Amino acid sequence: MFSPASPENEHSHAASVTLTDETGRSLDCYIEHSLSVEDQDYVLLLPVDSPVEIFAWETEDDEEEAILVEDEAVIDEIFGTAQAVLAEQNLILKRTAYALTVGGDLPPVEESELFTLDIEEEDGEEEYEPEQLQLLASFYHEDQEYAIYTPLDPLLFFARMSAAGKPQLLSPEEFKEMQPFLEEQLFNELE
Repeated sequence: MFSPASPENEHSHAASVTLTDETGRSLDCYIEHSLSVEDQDYVLLLPVDSPVEIFAWETEDDEEEAILVEDEAVIDEIFGTAQAVLAEQNLILKRTAYALTVGGDLPPVEESELFTLDIEEEDGEEEYEPEQLQLLASFYHEDQEYAIYTPLDPLLFFARMSAAGKPQLLSPEEFKEMQPFLEEQLFNELE
């Protein structure tokens, strides 16, 4: 079972690669699984550091709602404060490709610190499995409350390996095309 608190222990001998986004940020990842389809190599990647998400708490009609902070300008504005509150727990917040991450040992999971996020499709119909997140820290910036969470489930990326050995993240459409191959191979390995 994956334990977000100890990825270093489980992957001490695993191969790793670096994903790079269009802004030039990088994300070091372990290769969890690899497969070949029609002479093309693909890899399932797990970030070396733990991913985190920052939410802004909004109050409307006496109900609190957590809004994921995705706007780069807002992240730029609050990043220093978020970094400082995590540093108090010996965690290092990083601006990495495709996700914010923290380096260091995560605190043990406590039931009282869990938050369940229900995610719906944009059309409001199809609902994904609820995502459980662990609270790492909360802080205020200009009278706005923010909270930093890490998902309990691993964040995985699926990439195509280039001829030069560099991983290239698949688009959502490409992933849907490759998903049956990945599931079949993983299922066969579990038998």
